[in-house]
Amino acid sequence: MNVLAGVIWHYWMAVPLAAGGIALTVSTVVGYFQKVSSTRYPKR
Repeated sequence: MNVLAGVIWHYWMAVPLAAGGIALTVSTVVGYFQKVSSTRYPKR
């Protein structure tokens, strides 16, 4: 039973870690494109 509980706990920890990694990647890409496009099209 302890082995099964360890496996289930491991998968539940993987969900927020994977979601955080995906969110970090998306925010990095969005921030990069915002910075690049702001130098190409400056505000008036």
